[in-house]
Order: sequence, then structure tokens, then C-alpha cells
Amino acid sequence: MFPPTFVCVFVDRTNAAFLALGMRTILSMVIFCFAVGIAPTVKADERTVRLAAPNELVESGLLKFLLPRVSLKTQVRVEILDPGSDADVALGSEGRPLFEGLGETWSIQIASPNHAGTQKFEDWLMSEVGQRTVTDFKIDGVQVFSAVSFSEETNEGTAFEGDAALGLKLSVSHCGRCHVSVSDQPMLGIGSTPSFFVLRALDDWDIRFQTFYALNPHPAFTQIKDVTEPFHAERPSPIVPIELTLEEFDAILSYVSALEPADLGAPLKTQ
Repeated sequence: MFPPTFVCVFVDRTNAAFLALGMRTILSMVIFCFAVGIAPTVKADERTVRLAAPNELVESGLLKFLLPRVSLKTQVRVEILDPGSDADVALGSEGRPLFEGLGETWSIQIASPNHAGTQKFEDWLMSEVGQRTVTDFKIDGVQVFSAVSFSEETNEGTAFEGDAALGLKLSVSHCGRCHVSVSDQPMLGIGSTPSFFVLRALDDWDIRFQTFYALNPHPAFTQIKDVTEPFHAERPSPIVPIELTLEEFDAILSYVSALEPADLGAPLKTQ
């Protein structure tokens, strides 16, 4: 039998030797991989897109207007980076033209074509809804950007495939607090807010409904799962919050799309 002290020293030194051998083996494998061109891979976050955009475009407010809608329909979050940054996609003067405004033609350039989130972002921007959202953006009531025509044909109108029956129930229980949302219950809502039927008569009704949660006063009390940020701990919702999943949100859109627009007698002017 070895003395206890000697045994402890022997075991410690053996472990240290094996540890050193293991570290040398791992280091050798890493060096070999780089030497033959096999670099370790890290799976990118497919739900996060890094977007490089000029300050002029960011400061215009367009991206703040666009990105909530992108997140809603694609479930992709967009992180804005400075021009020239290591990004998945860039907006600027190079690439495929998207829209015009601020004296420039703004184009999209894809740096990560195999990134699923990037593809969703690009597809949405080039879709009819994406283009209409861009042209719907205004500064002091003045349209700033105009769409660039694509060679591909686009579908007329906006189709929603949610459960309209569920959308009716949700519209009454959530939106009925402020808006008249069903024709046979005109006493719902409050007088200072337009009914769903009046809103449905607007040319841009689909954009308004698809981005309602980002339009005041809705952000103060509305949560869309996986889209909106949680309420700040010091600024909770002033009323019982409206909480919707993306499926429920699509159901409301489907219900509203089937409503008969109100007959206003003349084109409605908005500010």
C-alpha cells in the first residue's frame, strides 16, 4: 500500500497528464480543420436578420414603420446595423431596386442568400403588401416613397387565410371595447373611434389593420406573441391588455377582409 499522500499526488499528476493530452489533441484537430479548409460552423439564428441601412433611411422613420409588419408576417426580427457592417442584407444604392424616395433609388443587396430569415425579409419587401406598406409611409401627411415596378406579376388585393369565425369572436371581445366591429351590435365601442366598417372603406385598410398594434394608442395595451416586446416594468398596460397570437391576429384580419365597407357617400379624406 502506498502512503495516502503519495497516492493523491500520483492521481493528480495522472489526471493532469490526461488533461494536457486531451487539450493537445483538440488543438491539433482544430489546426488540421483550418489547414484543409474545414472551418467549424455555427448555425445562424434563422429568426434574426442583420440589416445594414444608411442613417438617412433610418432617420426618415420608414424602417420603424416597416419592421413591425415584417416581424408579424414572417416572425423574423430585424436588427439594424450601420452601413458597411457584417450584415445579412443591405439597403442602399447597389443591388435590386425596391423603391424611390429622398432623392434616391433604394435597392436591396443580399449577403446571406442561404439564410431563411433573409429570404423571408426579401420576399416580403418585394410583395404587394410590402410595396404598399412602403408607399403608405408618410411624413407630415406627405407620401415620401414610391414603389419600383417588378417584372413579376403580383396578385391583386390582399388575401387572408385565417379563421374568420374566430376573428368575429375576437373582434367583439377585444376590439369591441372601442370599435363597433359587428353590424348587429351598434352600441359596442365608443363614439370617438371609427367602426370596422368605416375603416374597411379606406383604401389602405389592410395596412392599417396589419399594423394596428404599432399605431397609437394600441402599443400601450397590446401584445402580439413573438412580435411585440413585453411591457416595460415601470410602464404596465393602463387597462386589461389585449393579448393575441399570430393565429388569432390572422383570424381577425380574415374577418375584417370579409366585411362590407361603409358607404360614406364620398371619398373619405384622412390626415
